[in-house]
Amino acid sequence: MTLNPTILRALQQDELDIILNYSSLKHYAKHTIVINEGDPSEIFYVLLEGKVKVFVSDENGKEIVINTQGPGSYFGEIAIIDESPRSASVMTLEACRMAVVSRQEFMRCIGEHPEFALALIRRLAGRVRALTEQVKGLALYDVYGRIAQTLTSLARDQDGVHLIPQRLTHQDIANRVGASREMVSRILKDLATGGYLRVENRKIILCKPLPARW
Repeated sequence: MTLNPTILRALQQDELDIILNYSSLKHYAKHTIVINEGDPSEIFYVLLEGKVKVFVSDENGKEIVINTQGPGSYFGEIAIIDESPRSASVMTLEACRMAVVSRQEFMRCIGEHPEFALALIRRLAGRVRALTEQVKGLALYDVYGRIAQTLTSLARDQDGVHLIPQRLTHQDIANRVGASREMVSRILKDLATGGYLRVENRKIILCKPLPARW
């Protein structure tokens, strides 16, 4: 499953300007683990360039991708606020540049800028709503329903074409919906055969609304 990209926590320019005053800059290579699930919570991160994925995994290495984030998004605030270990891991998908803010500076920032703190609270409320939908999907939808929901939520209109901007492999989708790659491949093949989607330049294009059931 994936969180609806419309609620990904992108900072507005004025908010970004505020937090940059409390941060230092750091670069990360592609495929670097920035946060490990269970780590102590000491840093708040703002992604300035690049892309990361947020995921959870079990002791066997099986992972579920919660979402992917791009420039302007941020992560790490929940664990700092409630002083608990990290609830998920974060890995770079490409070279990234980030603003990093220590716990002390983060708390000073929200104390000196209550409007920034309020914006964070509003986005946290949006995340709770999205996570509720995510749990609902995992509990009530079959594999096809989860795939359809994920594709629909990721798709965007670009020049009259309804497509998913990210280049997703079948394994990427499987990691998001908690299914096998083989099952995802079979469903996508059937949807392509039915004229519901096609792939161009490794991007999925939705040609018409996906059916309610498969």
